[in-house]
Amino acid sequence: MFKKNNFFKNYFINSKKYSQNLKKTKKIFNHFLLDLKNNQIPLLESYEKSYEFDFSMTTVKKFSKYKNIVVIGMGGSILGTKSIYSFFKEKIKKKVFFFDNLDLNSKYKKIKNLKNACFIIVSKSGNTLETIANLGAVFSKNLLKNKLIIITEIKDNALMFIANKYHAEVIAHKEFIGGRYSVLSETGMFPAALMGLNVMKFKNLKELIKNKNFVTSLIQNVAAIYTLNLKGINNSIILNYESSLDDLGYWYQQLIAESLGKEGKGINPMLSFGPKDHHSLLQLYLSGPKDKFFTFFNTSEKGNKLKVSKNIVPNNFKFLKNKNLKFIINAQCNATKSIFGLKKIPFRQITFNKKSEGTLGEIFTFFVLETILLSRLMNINPFDQPSVEEIKIETKKFLS
Repeated sequence: MFKKNNFFKNYFINSKKYSQNLKKTKKIFNHFLLDLKNNQIPLLESYEKSYEFDFSMTTVKKFSKYKNIVVIGMGGSILGTKSIYSFFKEKIKKKVFFFDNLDLNSKYKKIKNLKNACFIIVSKSGNTLETIANLGAVFSKNLLKNKLIIITEIKDNALMFIANKYHAEVIAHKEFIGGRYSVLSETGMFPAALMGLNVMKFKNLKELIKNKNFVTSLIQNVAAIYTLNLKGINNSIILNYESSLDDLGYWYQQLIAESLGKEGKGINPMLSFGPKDHHSLLQLYLSGPKDKFFTFFNTSEKGNKLKVSKNIVPNNFKFLKNKNLKFIINAQCNATKSIFGLKKIPFRQITFNKKSEGTLGEIFTFFVLETILLSRLMNINPFDQPSVEEIKIETKKFLS
């Protein structure tokens, strides 16, 4: 997926500051490799094929009989799983329902009437308020009997209390893996296994950090984003032209925002959807403040056979006759990149040539490494989220 010099190359090649930051990033990366070799970043164990899951294939087989899967969680406990499901939805034979917010709508009732379903509840701390509230909203003894799987730290917490009371299957959420980094651990891989995906094919960290194209792209990309950040260009916009990648964008958004938004520093990640946003936000992107850089998401797939009927198109739109919708979307994406290039708006392109576990695992790994390296350049801790805890404490005061 990654090719040499394919990130931001047109915008920094003659920049002295970028050249300095490129050298700095290379040093940071070499220190990172030493830390990785000495197991100083334990969460990255879950990105290796050698990582041992706290579930067996017997457990996977036990719950694979269910045609419906309900996943309840918040933030990093669920966004990775959502992005996996959206990416592979066309080939997954099961229906998966996600509860990742408190929402006053009818889907709670739908789930209560759902048959042939198992329930996966995920919270690292085991005390996530919204997760427990959502579980309570769909709860009934008959509904959850012998169908409940809880992924949490094995310690005294609310979900362990529920697990013990209702004899749920418990899968350990490793203490050293933060939620937003957990997609290739039990959090994302157990649901993926139930979806019928090959979980080991997602993992390839050792080979990727030996791959010259991957490493070159990673270092150049990090140096470019850091250079932009120092110039006050710190709005990172995912401009997505493929709906199956929407949830990957949301996963990236949380990873960047929660990892780097500290001490008055950070990158502001936002999601935008083409070609719809051509008619609302593109004017701002092209002629507004130059405080943004862009990541184009797309696939090289031809899409389905849905075409524009020649019988409805007037002569002045004859260029649309019999055109595949995916072809039209790609034309709009390419036109936008072309104009961005002319206006020297910094962007990068990530295109999925095929939808496989390996390609999705590669981009998960790339973005995680990008985040860790950026944090080292910015001198911040990418693994905590202290300000979020303040809101949790204050919320409990209002509920008490």
